[in-house]
Amino acid sequence: MTLPQGVAILGSTGSVGRSTLDVIRHLGGSHRVSGLAAGRNAGLLLEQIREFRPEVASLSDPMGAAAIQEEAAALGTQVLSGADGALAVATQAQADLVVSAMVGAAGLSPTLAAVRAGRRVALANKEVLVVAGEVVTEAAAAAGAALLPVDSEHNALHQCLRAGEPREVRRLILTASGGPFWERDAGTFQHVTVQEALSHPVWDMGPKITVDSATMMNKGLEVIEARWLFDVDPGCIDILVHPGSVVHSLVEFVDGSLVAQLGTADMRHPIQYALTWPQRLPGRTQPLDLTALPPLRFQRPDPDRFPCPGLAYRALELGGTAPAALNGANEALVAAFLDGDLPFIQIPRRLAAVLDRVGRGEGPAMGSSPTTLEACLAADAWARGAALEDQPVAPVGGERSRS
Repeated sequence: MTLPQGVAILGSTGSVGRSTLDVIRHLGGSHRVSGLAAGRNAGLLLEQIREFRPEVASLSDPMGAAAIQEEAAALGTQVLSGADGALAVATQAQADLVVSAMVGAAGLSPTLAAVRAGRRVALANKEVLVVAGEVVTEAAAAAGAALLPVDSEHNALHQCLRAGEPREVRRLILTASGGPFWERDAGTFQHVTVQEALSHPVWDMGPKITVDSATMMNKGLEVIEARWLFDVDPGCIDILVHPGSVVHSLVEFVDGSLVAQLGTADMRHPIQYALTWPQRLPGRTQPLDLTALPPLRFQRPDPDRFPCPGLAYRALELGGTAPAALNGANEALVAAFLDGDLPFIQIPRRLAAVLDRVGRGEGPAMGSSPTTLEACLAADAWARGAALEDQPVAPVGGERSRS
C-alpha cells in the first residue's frame, strides 16, 4: 500500500492555500496535510487544524499562535510562531512536497530551506525566483529538489514543454489578461482608485497580486521567474495579451510548432498538476466547451501605457541583485498605493527611478558575485526605502516589453 504524500502549505489561509486544501480534499487518501503556515489569521488556521490535523502549524503572529496552541495541541498539532515556525513547517520530515504560497519576499527563506532539504516545491510565490532565482535554482540542483510552478502561466509552460526537448524550444510565450485597465485611456491613469485597481476581470486574487496585474508588473515578474524556472535567455521569453484568459501560455518550437495549454480560469487545476506530477488524475475543474468560446484574440502589450514589463527585462539585463531591488521597490509601492499614500501612476515611475539608481551602482551588493541570499535580501530591503523617498519622479519613457 502506498502511503499518502505529505503536503506542507506555506500561506495556508490565503487564496492559493485554501484552494490547495480543496484539491487535497478532492484527491482523498493520496495526499495528506502535514504542515500549515499562515500569517495572522489565527481563527482560520485553527479551523484548518481541526479538519486536517497536521503535525505542525505556524503563525507569523506570536500572540495569535499562543491563543490557539492549547486547542491545537489537543488535536495533535504543535503550533509555532514567527520566521522559525515557518521554517519548521517547510522542512518537517513528514512533508514530501511544500506548497510555497506566502505572498511576497516573506516566503523566500522557508521556501529556500525546503529546497535545500531536498523537498519537491510547488511555487505559487513568484517572488521566490524574482528575488533570488540564481540562489534557489542552484540550491535545487545541488539538493535534487524539483521546482514545480503553480502560477497558471508557468504551469502551462511546464505542461507545454513536455512536448519536446529543451534544445527544440525557440521561445516561451506568457499570456496576460491585460488586467482591468487594458482598454482604459492612459490619460486617466492618474485618477485610478484602489477599488478600480482591485476589480480584476477574470481572476480572484489577493490585493497585491491584483494591483500587479493592473500595472502589468505581474507579467514582468513572471518573465524573471520563467528565466530561472526554465533556464532560458530572457530574449526567448515573450508576452502577449490575451483578454479571454483561455490560453494560459504557449511554447514555440524550432520547427514552428506552437503548443498551447488551454483551460478554465480555476487555480485548482495548476495546483493539482503540481501535487500529482508527473501523473495526471481526474480533477474538479470543468473542461472547456470549445464550441462556446469566443474568438481567441492576442495583442502585443503597449510599452508606453504599461512600462512595467520592460522594467523587468531591464532588471535582468542589469543582473545580480537588480531583480531583487525591483521586487522590493514594487512591494513597497503597491502597499503605499493600497494605503492611499501613492497615486497609481507613480508605481512604474518610481520603479524606473530605482533601477536607474541600481544602474549607477547604488544600493548594497549590487555588483557582488556570486549572488548570495544575503545580498538579494539586502537589495530588496534597500529598494523598499529608496522607492518611497520623497523626490520628483518623471514619467517613464522608451521602456519596451519584449513581444
